[in-house]
Amino acid sequence: MAYTTVDKSSSNFKAKTYTGDESGQTITVGFQPDFTWIKTRDAAYNNQLVDAVRGNTKYLKSNATDAENTSTNAVTGFVSSGFTLGADTNAWVNQNSKNIVSWNWKANGAGSANTDGSINTTATSANTTAGFSICQYTGTGSAATVGHGLGAVPKMMLVKKTSGSESWGVYHHSIGNTKFLQLNTTGVEGTSSGFWNDTTPTSSVFSIKSDGGTNASGQTYIAYCFAEKTGFSKFGLYEGNGNANGPFVYLGFRPSVIILKGKGIARNWTTWDDARDIDNPHWNYIYPNLDQNGTNIAHGASGSYAIDFLSNGFKIRNTDDKFNGSGQGYIYMAFGQTLVGSNNQPSNAK
Repeated sequence: MAYTTVDKSSSNFKAKTYTGDESGQTITVGFQPDFTWIKTRDAAYNNQLVDAVRGNTKYLKSNATDAENTSTNAVTGFVSSGFTLGADTNAWVNQNSKNIVSWNWKANGAGSANTDGSINTTATSANTTAGFSICQYTGTGSAATVGHGLGAVPKMMLVKKTSGSESWGVYHHSIGNTKFLQLNTTGVEGTSSGFWNDTTPTSSVFSIKSDGGTNASGQTYIAYCFAEKTGFSKFGLYEGNGNANGPFVYLGFRPSVIILKGKGIARNWTTWDDARDIDNPHWNYIYPNLDQNGTNIAHGASGSYAIDFLSNGFKIRNTDDKFNGSGQGYIYMAFGQTLVGSNNQPSNAK
């Protein structure tokens, strides 16, 4: 069966599939992204994350603790219509004939210094309309605050040390300011004041303390910060019921991408999107914390891990405990477009 990518996203976020050519091409997403997350779907290659603040030649891996690395022939630039790719000798983002997916967010270019916090950022690039910002800063090793530029309280943050090896630190408002998750592991939520200083972010700053994942002295960091925007993004928690007729999660919009993680169960992070799966049920997921390809990441695969994207939310259609263990809590981040739906009931419209 032939698949055609359908553009259901806004000018602030876009999930986009493409085929590698190993020579150089432009991937059109409809706007100039400032944060691009790329994963080859049919090979065991790393998740590669690139942003405009650090520069397009610098990349991180969501599935690893590695410091940022440099490649001049992978993502070669961010342009008005999308991003450009080179020959990619590492083969992670443009290998010939490989099926690849990218998730793209718009911030505000390379950004500029933010002085709202006790640490002045090297650069903060903020899209206040979409509730997304990128912050680069140098750690102090003691309690501090960092300006995120959103003008709204972040509900989720992904933080990575770029100058050395360290696990990702994940803040999610549903588990609170004393807890953390790690994007590169299957680990359950941990408790430590070292990540967020037991302090909830404000509309201008987020707090950090002394953990190496967020604030080692003299080390450089990048933070991807997300605030909720009605009709576009939502960050929440649902409880599994262990039933194939799983929970419905109200978003108020049709999702374009959903990332899930069980907070109290040691299972993989998982990502679904509407670029790889156009129709319900959505079978095809990717693990952000692994470099492997899997049964369900190739376009058109089928399996037992179904989820429906609905006009006002999503519904779990499987019993796997990565997504729907009875009594288990699952955090999510979801992005989409504005659609009707305010009655907190699922809709079958697609």
